[in-house]
Amino acid sequence: MNFEPYPFEKLNNLLADITPNQEYTPSVLTIGEPQFETPQFIQDELSNNSSLLKKYPKTTGETDLRDAMRGFIQRRFNTKLSDAQIIPTFGTREVLFNFPQFLLFDKKDPVMAYTNPFYQIYEGAAIATRSKVIHLNLNEKNGFKPEIDEDKLSTCDLVILNFPSNPTSSTLSIDELAEWVYLALKHDFVLLNDECYSELYTDKPIPSLLEASTYAGNTTFKNILVINSISKRSSAPGLRSGFIAGDEEILKEYMKYRTYVGCASPLPLQSAAAAAWSDEDHVVKSREVYKQNFLIAKDILGTDIPKATFYIWLKVGDALKFTKKLYKDYNVKVLPGEFLAREDDRGENPGIGFVRIALVESVDKTKDALKRIKECLDE
Repeated sequence: MNFEPYPFEKLNNLLADITPNQEYTPSVLTIGEPQFETPQFIQDELSNNSSLLKKYPKTTGETDLRDAMRGFIQRRFNTKLSDAQIIPTFGTREVLFNFPQFLLFDKKDPVMAYTNPFYQIYEGAAIATRSKVIHLNLNEKNGFKPEIDEDKLSTCDLVILNFPSNPTSSTLSIDELAEWVYLALKHDFVLLNDECYSELYTDKPIPSLLEASTYAGNTTFKNILVINSISKRSSAPGLRSGFIAGDEEILKEYMKYRTYVGCASPLPLQSAAAAAWSDEDHVVKSREVYKQNFLIAKDILGTDIPKATFYIWLKVGDALKFTKKLYKDYNVKVLPGEFLAREDDRGENPGIGFVRIALVESVDKTKDALKRIKECLDE
């Protein structure tokens, strides 16, 4: 298999021969990793259950974790799931990579479509499954929302959406999501929405594809799946706690597959994750910090406040040149958009001209870094 280097490896290569300005404290705004302490009650739950390390975890996940996840979905999305409609996962990267391999195994010439720019694991799954890829470009012209081409979609076996979007921060309304539900049923493809940023909204709660499925009358979630994670929501990426939920018939067979994968979460991590999924107060505090960072960005850079995520998708012209200059002169790292996207069949790369800025630091550190970015833009 010939996998593309990850965006961060490409960035390291781009900046390898540059010595940054040591007059500034280094500022790294490239990776979507919250730079805040995991809430103490989650840490306590982890340490208080460390004795459970002596036990093997079940692939299906413990009842308290599954209940906590279903409780989160019911509270947040007003959607009640049966126990058969959800599977706890070891974060979401592993499921995004191995689920397509499970789903497409028996397909002779599989076809995947996914948003572009994208989380690179989608591409890895396409390579691993030898799938033909259809890119759903997100650009200024379409408001960073995927255009619908039914001729192409009718050939798909699996479509992966990512809303709220990494890296563009765009969102889809419940009506827009419902339109995709109709398409999944009409053309009989599996539709999966990566919802890992659903809880980092700046004003009104963001809808889930599960809500949209019910709204569209597809109450059994036929062909519909979502994934979610507490990595961003709870500043706890190290817990590796996520889930895949939706179509019971698909998940029943996928659960069998997962027993061979060997990705069960250790029991102390499951206990801590269950506590995190069950609590909303700590998430409110995180949202406030990210919203403050967006307000600072609006004041300094003039950017709009997105409806969700902690990313700014900033138009800078020559992104590679800008990234190198910003690092050399101001000791700030950002990620060029073209590293997060690919050319489509028309030769268009929707990431060109943009950089992704992850506002994952404290308010003071964010303000300092954004002022340096502004100076670089103004030169």
